[in-house]
Amino acid sequence: MIGSHRKKQFMLASAALAVSGLALSALPAQALNVRQEVGVTATTIKLGITVPVTGIAAPGYNKVAPAMKAYFDYVNANGGVYGRKISLVVKDDGYIPTLAVAKTKELLLKDKVFAVVGALGTATHKAVSRSVNLGRQGIPDLFVNTGYSGFGVKKDYPTTFALLPSYIMEAKIMSSYIKENFSTKKIGIIVQDDDFGDDAIAGFGQAGLTFDSTIPYASGSQSAAKAAEWVTKLKKDGITNGDVVILFGVTTATAAALAVAGAYGFKPQWILGSVGGDATTIKAATAVPAAVLNGAIGASFLPAPTDTSDEYIKFFQGINTTYNHAVTFDNNVLVGMNSAMMIVQALRAAGQNPTRKGLITALETKGSTFASAGLAPLGYSAKSHVGYTGYWFGKYNLAGELKPVDNAYVVYTTDSGTGQVVKSTYKRPALPTNGLPSNS
Repeated sequence: MIGSHRKKQFMLASAALAVSGLALSALPAQALNVRQEVGVTATTIKLGITVPVTGIAAPGYNKVAPAMKAYFDYVNANGGVYGRKISLVVKDDGYIPTLAVAKTKELLLKDKVFAVVGALGTATHKAVSRSVNLGRQGIPDLFVNTGYSGFGVKKDYPTTFALLPSYIMEAKIMSSYIKENFSTKKIGIIVQDDDFGDDAIAGFGQAGLTFDSTIPYASGSQSAAKAAEWVTKLKKDGITNGDVVILFGVTTATAAALAVAGAYGFKPQWILGSVGGDATTIKAATAVPAAVLNGAIGASFLPAPTDTSDEYIKFFQGINTTYNHAVTFDNNVLVGMNSAMMIVQALRAAGQNPTRKGLITALETKGSTFASAGLAPLGYSAKSHVGYTGYWFGKYNLAGELKPVDNAYVVYTTDSGTGQVVKSTYKRPALPTNGLPSNS
């Protein structure tokens, strides 16, 4: 039997344990976590991005990260994600692969981010994948801003999720459009000579499109002098006014080609790849005549940034005015804000106590249903990390605005393999109430 003194001590200890148990039960769930996930605290979620803030590819692309941050600021002002505010750490990689590797390592080792988001560039991010190996470390790598087809292949990049339709998809869809509308014309192409351009060439080959003139250029070599060589070569190969010339490069290459062509009086039917078709950036370049851009054909998976009849565009323009210093609203700003809205949905889908593994699982199971401005379906699943899967075509007017042909968004979808190009019947989800996803 327990003596009276020991019995009294036992009863006091039991009472103390009961009180402490009540106190623990009253704490919020996250306070019970002995180990918080890297980059996640009770009040914040830290994310990281590498982009060309400076350098040859900075014009236009340096708008993406501030646009993402602007949307996150709006979400934070409205309660964040389950009470946590999103912090975005931005690193300038100059569009240089070695620098992208170094800056990504900084994000992970020094800043200790939860996930890498919106990283931009094929060569830069392939270098990161080889050197840092986000997949092996289980680090989420969300909504990469490149159409390199490999990033959508789960077995090769297990934690990476593509955003853009692949360049193979784009080339296949572009080929179909050219065959339907310019079957009697000669065709030339100016293409960036790296993995970016290789994907495009593979897509054109898959679609059976052949070229009368092919001009590869090294990334970073684009200039007025180089563009003069391009125009001379196109003419030498028999490309004349009215024939088709595809520009499959970054916007600085597009701007150089258009400027020189205008000065030379060379007027083919330009078809601009989605990467190099941002009109704001092209017009900001010196000596680019508006008359040259007018009539060029472009492609996009998002609505036109000037289409204020679109509920997503109208909402994001409001965010831009209030949280992004009212910079010129263009496709780069739209991509950044749209990506940020998708990131918020992914974080919410990962639950109130998010883990890196849970975030990846959430995207695989729910990502294809996320609300977004995209007019083409998303391809996320347990087997695929493919992002958007289609494009619509439009023409640029004198103001540099891309308007859908016949004022209607006709979206064509395909895959990066042997699948056919088909007209899409996809209907996107409505804009969430107040632009704040609830995942309900």
